[in-house]
Amino acid sequence: MLNSRIDWCDSTWNPVTGCNHGCEYCYARGIANRFGCHATPNDKVSVVIHPWEDSETGRKLPYPYDFSPTLHKYRLNEYEGKKGRNIFVCSMADLFGDWVPLDWQLEVFKACQKAPQHNYLFLTKNPGMYAVMDEQGELPTDSNMWFGTSVTTPDDPFPYNGKNKYNLFLSIEPLLADFGAGSEGALKDIGWVIIGAETGHRNGKVVPEKSWVDNIVTQCKAHNIPVFMKESLRALYGDELLREFPKGLIRG
Repeated sequence: MLNSRIDWCDSTWNPVTGCNHGCEYCYARGIANRFGCHATPNDKVSVVIHPWEDSETGRKLPYPYDFSPTLHKYRLNEYEGKKGRNIFVCSMADLFGDWVPLDWQLEVFKACQKAPQHNYLFLTKNPGMYAVMDEQGELPTDSNMWFGTSVTTPDDPFPYNGKNKYNLFLSIEPLLADFGAGSEGALKDIGWVIIGAETGHRNGKVVPEKSWVDNIVTQCKAHNIPVFMKESLRALYGDELLREFPKGLIRG
């Protein structure tokens, strides 16, 4: 999507779609299943060379295998000739899930490096893969790449510190519990924190308390970490909603 509805990025880019985490609050699975083709993949992961099209309308079909992990090769160069922007890579997938082949990850990195005018923001619930790829020399150190970790409670795995080689950020969305002071040590090497509430109408949906957000903000300020509050927190903060970006991602 050239113009994203996700308020902390300019665009989203999905050369890989699908995820096996099974999060009950996942918006992406619902989208993929709703607009998918319901085709049965031949393996645990699939590769699509050319876009699928509706035989009657010619409309492109973005999720041929619904939410099954899929590499869309034809999307790899989508942003090569575009004006520079902040791009959320794989908003409809977890590129660093254990099920993702290494060659998929490397193909995405190569495509990023072919279009260095952009900033690329990755997000995973499996930050241990960052450590593995770092040890193998496979994780790019390019200054325009940002490696994020998605957490929802203080018990989730926090980012690998990367020995200060990488731009790291944290997405606390949906915020499902009070982090208290438990995350203070883990935040010290983070360059940016995004906070958001759960959206949608899921049974058991968690509505965060303002104090939960305040606790995180206090810890971030202690380490001079910029904080971006998503629109989903507007009801709690009104016009005091923080919309801070780190230096490398500040938009024109």
